[in-house]
Amino acid sequence: MPEQLRVGIVGAGIMGTGNARVIDSLAESEVTAIASGTREGAEKLAGEFGGRPAVFDDYDQLIESGTVNAVVVATPDHLHADVVVKAAAAGLHVLVEKPFTTSVEDADRCVRAVRAAGVTAMCIFNHRWVPAYAQAKDLIAGLGSPAVGYARKDDTIYVPTEMLSWAQDTTCAWFLSSHDIDLITWLFDDEVEQVYATARYGKLRSMGIDTPDGVQIQARFTRGAVATFESAWIYPNTFPTMVDSYVSLICDDGVIQLDRQKENIVMATAEGVAFPRNMLQRTVHGVHAGAYRDAIAHFVDCTIRGVEPLITVESSRHVTAVLAAAHTSIATGAPVAVAEQVAG
Repeated sequence: MPEQLRVGIVGAGIMGTGNARVIDSLAESEVTAIASGTREGAEKLAGEFGGRPAVFDDYDQLIESGTVNAVVVATPDHLHADVVVKAAAAGLHVLVEKPFTTSVEDADRCVRAVRAAGVTAMCIFNHRWVPAYAQAKDLIAGLGSPAVGYARKDDTIYVPTEMLSWAQDTTCAWFLSSHDIDLITWLFDDEVEQVYATARYGKLRSMGIDTPDGVQIQARFTRGAVATFESAWIYPNTFPTMVDSYVSLICDDGVIQLDRQKENIVMATAEGVAFPRNMLQRTVHGVHAGAYRDAIAHFVDCTIRGVEPLITVESSRHVTAVLAAAHTSIATGAPVAVAEQVAG
């Protein structure tokens, strides 16, 4: 078990930068290497840190450099698997951004590599550290059997058109509903056995981005509960938050509703009304805080102590299987059993 995590960041975009800043702020970890799609991006991020992390042209060089004992995978969604597999095979611990992978075959490769190597690995489904969601996990135990779930996570059109240069290589469901599927399977303490999904194409295609505007997934769980997972990428940019997020949990003996739109603060200016986000990422008196920081700190702590993280690679593999089944259902127009999603 390492006494200090020397972490290599693979991907210097928004999420790679967020990971790097948190990791370097923790006493038990430091950023020692960075690789990204461009050397310029890696150099820019490296310049933020006093120890000046080593910069590499690609993740192969970083993994083989001997400068790290853990790797953060913050590449675009569809490029996670090869980095995870190579890092694990090299004996490096792995923290990977959500979704775990965008195919079951890739997810299975990652799980096999992690378990064969005996390294610590976790997918950053940070919503489990949002205080209200964690509280709901405790409260739902007293409300009888879960019956109906609803999770909405919709983005403004800024995300696929300006924030993500690779939006056409993923979907709003992979990018957004992966969070909610992990969350509700955890809250319900169950797994999804069948899905039926539909998608709408139109606005984004008209803008040259070949990905759905929105996806609806109807899911049935193994113990009979049902849930709807909604995602969309075409809210107008005038919406007061980049993300519209809402969760409802209906059980035999009670209901829990979780609305994260306002997050306790409203700000009005001459330009309009905004609800500044603070649950996932915030800075308090110069210190990183929030669910995102807490999830990363959990991984670092588990790695140093040699214990299994709250989020296992197998549970993240299940999220991938649910979403793979949903996209098969979109293509075929038929319900799809999650168990049918096996590596080819």
